[in-house]
Amino acid sequence: MSIQVVLVHGIRTSRTMWRSQLEHLAERDISAVAVDLPGHGSRMAEPFTIDGAFATVHEAVQDAAARGPVLLVGHSMGGLVSVAYAGSEAAPPIAGFIGASCTAFPRGAALATYRTFARTFNALPDQGMWLTNRVLAATLPDDTRPDFGAGGYALDAQDIALASLGALDLAADLQRLHMPLWWINGQFDQLRMQERLFQRLTPQSELIVVPRTSHLVTAMRPRVFNALLDLAVATLQHQATRSPGAQRSS
Repeated sequence: MSIQVVLVHGIRTSRTMWRSQLEHLAERDISAVAVDLPGHGSRMAEPFTIDGAFATVHEAVQDAAARGPVLLVGHSMGGLVSVAYAGSEAAPPIAGFIGASCTAFPRGAALATYRTFARTFNALPDQGMWLTNRVLAATLPDDTRPDFGAGGYALDAQDIALASLGALDLAADLQRLHMPLWWINGQFDQLRMQERLFQRLTPQSELIVVPRTSHLVTAMRPRVFNALLDLAVATLQHQATRSPGAQRSS
C-alpha cells in the first residue's frame, strides 16, 4: 500500500500554502491532500473551534488511512492541532508525523504576548496587510510567495484560534505519540524555543533545523522541505515493506 500524506496549514493561511509540496508529491505519484481548517481558506465564513479543527483532520486522516499508511504533516498551528489529534483516542493509526515550526507550548506570557501582537497588528490600516506583503516579498522566493495568501488570510480567526491552542494538553499528547516523528524548524524560527523538550517527550523523533530559514520553512526553502518529505515517505515505505499491512499506531 502506498503512503498517504495529509497536510494541515498554519494560522491565518490556508491549504494553498502547501502548493509546492502537493506538486512535488504528485510528480512522485504520492497521494496527498491539504485541508482547510474552520475559519480559514474556503471555510473563512465558519467560526474556528478546536473541535472543528480535530474533525477536519480526522476526516482527512480516516479517508487516507483506508488507502494506505498515513504521514500527517502540520505547520505551526496546524502542527499543534495535529499533535493533539494524533495523541487522542479518536485518531486512527498514523504511520508517521512531521511537525514543522511548531515546537513551542502555546501558553502563559508567550501566548498572551502573541495574542496582543496579533490584535495590535489587526488594528493597523488594512489589518497590516501592507506589512505582511512586504515581509513575504523580502523573504519568500517568487515561486512560493503567492501560495500563503492565495486562499485569503484568516485575520478574524487568529485570536480565537490562539486561545483554543492554549487549552490543549500538548505535553500529555506528545508522550502518546509512538510513530516515527520529524520536527522541522527554520534556523530563525521564533517557535524553536522548546524544540529540545519536544524531542525529549518524543524520544523516537528527529530534530532537523534548516539553515537560513524563518518560521515559513515550507515556502522559504521548499526544495529542502520537499526533500525532508521524501525522507519521511521513504522511511515509512521501508517500514511498510518490512511489516506488510502494519502501521505504527499513535
